[in-house]
Amino acid sequence: MTYDYVIIGGGIVGVSTAWQLKQRHPDCSVLLLEKETQLAAHQTGHNSGVIHAGVYYQPGSLKADFCKAGVDATINFCKQHNVPFDQCGKLLVATNPLEYERMLDLQTRCGINEIETELLTQEQLKTLEPNIQGIGALLVKKTGIINYRLLTQTMAKQFEAIGGVVQLESEVTAMHETPGSVQITICNSQSVQAQQTALHPVNHPDPKITSSPLSNSNARAKVETISTRFLVSCSGLMADRCTRMLGIKTDFQIIPFRGEYYQLPAKHNGIVKHLIYPIPDPDLPFLGVHLTRMIDGSVTVGPNAVQGWKREGYGKINISLRDIKDMVLFKGFWKALKNNLKTGLVETYNSWWKPGYLKTVQKYCPSLTLADLKPYPAGIRAQAVMENGDLVHDFLFAHSARSLHVCNAPSPAATSAMPIGDYICNKIEDQQKA
Repeated sequence: MTYDYVIIGGGIVGVSTAWQLKQRHPDCSVLLLEKETQLAAHQTGHNSGVIHAGVYYQPGSLKADFCKAGVDATINFCKQHNVPFDQCGKLLVATNPLEYERMLDLQTRCGINEIETELLTQEQLKTLEPNIQGIGALLVKKTGIINYRLLTQTMAKQFEAIGGVVQLESEVTAMHETPGSVQITICNSQSVQAQQTALHPVNHPDPKITSSPLSNSNARAKVETISTRFLVSCSGLMADRCTRMLGIKTDFQIIPFRGEYYQLPAKHNGIVKHLIYPIPDPDLPFLGVHLTRMIDGSVTVGPNAVQGWKREGYGKINISLRDIKDMVLFKGFWKALKNNLKTGLVETYNSWWKPGYLKTVQKYCPSLTLADLKPYPAGIRAQAVMENGDLVHDFLFAHSARSLHVCNAPSPAATSAMPIGDYICNKIEDQQKA
């Protein structure tokens, strides 16, 4: 059997796209492939959990448009499906005159993007957040917090409820496009699929995939080829490899940046009432180390942005020879490294020297100490870099006759997942009409 649509990638963007495609085309078969044993295993499940309001984004950019629509869509979905969230608000804190000027520029940008803000004096900031210091702050009330992994899983259940199929532990290893379809070779585990079928029965359109359950002890890998009339890749850290599998001209490469976090001890769970952000450097796509109230009541510190040497490397020391080879052979990597050398050295130093990391936080929260920085899982950002060394700040897409690829989905992709999915559906329909 040939599927009507296959989506690669079980992060929040892939799940949103699959769900909305199935809603638009209820009579079409839609399959979502995810190589891990659970959804939201990478960027979606390793971020700060912030529902962004859209403060930083260039007016008229896809990021600005998606984020503005995404806040309301995310909150509405949470209300409808009982997903916990909290619109606690965010404070962007300026600690010196340069940051204050940048903060005023952000306030102007917010006005253009129709985002409500309130400019606070030093005294007002101190009253609102006694443990935070700065010469002024920008209050954004619409910002919130959520568990994006839970949101993704809830959305996937809605997708399955209307006939969509989620197939876990299915890694795409090759693809070939013909005039009528795309052939996808996947390597999967029969035991995992059998467990899924037993625990959550679905009417899979391919009878080979709903084989009789196997025990864990008899797990074995299975290679198979499936076919689809149209492919959508939302593969994040593997986006460039998916385009190359189909022979699409790829003038970018995914460069991994580790985002390292710490968690504060429980005694500090009430240290802030809002999310506390520094004023970011407008030339970089990273927001800086911030204090985040998590939906479970804890508080995290982070993330930084350190050059990674493994695309899915979440430990302290992570090396992949394949990933390193791809980077060093890509001329854009060296140009980006040269263009951002000073920032990269500072981030690397602070990554390995904990007092340096702490100093970035003490700038606005001086009461924290080294003992307060407890271990917490890192995240990996899939940053698209062009051949000329430019870091891609906005969304980037590529396509062939029968495929569409999300090549760069920067923050706030999690906040914006629903409008992004809608946008992708529109692009698919336009492409199929052409």
